[in-house]
Amino acid sequence: MPEQVGVIGLGKMGSRMAVRLHQHNVQVVGCDASADAIKAAAASDVRAVASIRELISALQSPRLIWLMVPPTGAVDAVLRELLDHGTAEGDLVVDGGNSDFRDTIRRSAMLRERGIHFLDVGTSGGLRGAEEGFSFMVGGETSAYQRLEPVLAAMAAPGGYAHVGPSGSGHFVKMVHNAIEYGIMAAIGEGLELLVRGPYESLDMAKIAHVWNHGGIIRSYLLELTERLLRSNPRLDGIAGYVEDTGLARVAVREAIDCNVPLYVISDALFGRLRSRQEESFAAKVIAGLRHEFGGHEVMRSRVSAHAKDPTP
Repeated sequence: MPEQVGVIGLGKMGSRMAVRLHQHNVQVVGCDASADAIKAAAASDVRAVASIRELISALQSPRLIWLMVPPTGAVDAVLRELLDHGTAEGDLVVDGGNSDFRDTIRRSAMLRERGIHFLDVGTSGGLRGAEEGFSFMVGGETSAYQRLEPVLAAMAAPGGYAHVGPSGSGHFVKMVHNAIEYGIMAAIGEGLELLVRGPYESLDMAKIAHVWNHGGIIRSYLLELTERLLRSNPRLDGIAGYVEDTGLARVAVREAIDCNVPLYVISDALFGRLRSRQEESFAAKVIAGLRHEFGGHEVMRSRVSAHAKDPTP
């Protein structure tokens, strides 16, 4: 039977992981500063506390603490609090977020000096992970992984977890996973736009996605989600073409440059997301103006209203 687990961060992913552990008869103590998150946990019969001090007191030694917090300064802040409030030698801390693998290596070394084990666990599965199981890519010491394995088995989809290497490797593998995801989503989006703008009117996009998902070479979970999206909202009404990024693809592109690996598709997908955030591109305006200057090509009127902020520098 898996041991007691503390989960810090009861957001979209952390709350679902806590619930899945509870459903598999693992004793869970959640922690979140949000009163709403604590209330939601209680509604799922998951015990939750409001402070790390309370969490430390509620867990038996040696403790197992799983972090699901933003990958920037929040991880270091939580680690400092854990050290300040009684994390001790023999405890195991897991970072299940999307941290930069270099930060992970640094954090692992810092905790190792204090006798605290640290594993980086790249976590995938999205919002359906609570029902269907998650995918875990684990980096760190083998002995710590062996201790964590029953917890992973309780949460993972069948065959959905593995120890992939030393400290940092779990987050490195997850970084590459997310970078590939960028490329796949960009290809799906571009292909569907060609269908919409092609010579055949009123194609049933959801039906096409359904057919592709049954025997087609490109069938996938992302294409399943595409079909579901198009069935519920065929015209994608109310969805702006503004695409955020978690930052992992940026790390992947920088790492690819250092490793002399050409990431044509992935880097283009990343820059496409950046382009989606511009109300109007100054670079595109330069190109349009140059075409008019050398060839007399027509220049379209700007799409930016007179009241909008001028995007030019």
